[in-house]
Amino acid sequence: MGSGQVRALRELGPRFVLPFTGATGQPLDTAAVFGRQAPVVVEIGFGMGQATAQIAAARPDLDFIGIEVHEPGVGALLREIGERGLTNLRIFQHDAVQVLEHMVAPGSLAGLHIYFPDPWHKKRHHKRRLIQPPFVDLLASRLAPGGWLHCATDWEPYAHQMLEVLGGCAALENTADGFAPKPELRPLTKFEARGLRLGHGVWDLMFRRR
Repeated sequence: MGSGQVRALRELGPRFVLPFTGATGQPLDTAAVFGRQAPVVVEIGFGMGQATAQIAAARPDLDFIGIEVHEPGVGALLREIGERGLTNLRIFQHDAVQVLEHMVAPGSLAGLHIYFPDPWHKKRHHKRRLIQPPFVDLLASRLAPGGWLHCATDWEPYAHQMLEVLGGCAALENTADGFAPKPELRPLTKFEARGLRLGHGVWDLMFRRR
C-alpha cells in the first residue's frame, strides 16, 4: 500500500470502516450509522473504490456501504472518502456473505451493485464465481420490493451465466430484454474505457426485486 492508503486507514478507518458484529445477531442500524433515514445501497467487491466514490458523490440522497476484503482497496477508498469529503459511504472489510447474512436485515436495501467480479476463466474454477444461485437468493432476500440488483462484467461467457442465474431467481425480474444499457449511475472506469477502445465489450444486467 502507498503512504496515502496507510494514512487513510489509520486516520479514517475508525470512523468509516464498520465493525463486523455478526455474532450478536443484530443487523446494522443504518439510520444510526449515517445519522439519517435514506435508501441504502450495498456494493460487493469494490476493488480500489474509485467508481464507488464517484457514485456516492453523484448521489448524496443515497447511503452506500461497500464490502471488500483486501486492505489496499479499503485504504484507497478511505482516501477517496477523505479527499471528496463523503459522508454517505461506509465500508465493511469482511466476507460479503457473512455481512449480508448477519449485518443486513431482510428487505432493507434499495439496491445492490456487483461490478466486474472475478470471472474465473478456467472451467474447473467456474464454481468459484460469485454469481451462483444460492448467493443470488441471498441477495434477493436483502432487497426491498422494487430494489435493484445491478451487475456488470467484461467477460462475455460470465455475462451469459449471470443472465441465466439471475433469470432463474423467482424473486427477481429482468428490467431489460436480456442485457441492459449501461445505467448512468455506473461511471466508466479507466480500465473499462481502455477495453472499449480496444473493442472489448461490457455487459450490464439490471434486475429488480418483485
